[in-house]
Amino acid sequence: MSTARRRRPAVSHFAYRPLLRRAGILLAVSFGLSFALMAYLFGFDGSFFGRLVGSVLVLFTLLSVTFLLVVPFVNWAADHWFGRTWAEAPTPQPARRPRATNTPKPARYAPRTPAND
Repeated sequence: MSTARRRRPAVSHFAYRPLLRRAGILLAVSFGLSFALMAYLFGFDGSFFGRLVGSVLVLFTLLSVTFLLVVPFVNWAADHWFGRTWAEAPTPQPARRPRATNTPKPARYAPRTPAND
């Protein structure tokens, strides 16, 4: 008789979902930066939380679009459009000019005339 295979339980923990984890980190960074900026610029007046929510949403949108869409797309495009050999190719070194000697230039002869005295 064969034994029944045990199924692994579906892990739904926050740390095991990389996209959700990255979004949470970006939200925490956005909140921290927005809180510091709003407290420094405007203080804790009556409209502090309204400004804080708007600032968190704007900063989170900018950070998430940059780090969750643009950077992965650029990496994917460089890998697929140019190939791995392009990414792993060594960077060419610039051509170097020969080193100049430290001999002084000879002085030019300028005869004295009444016009340049």
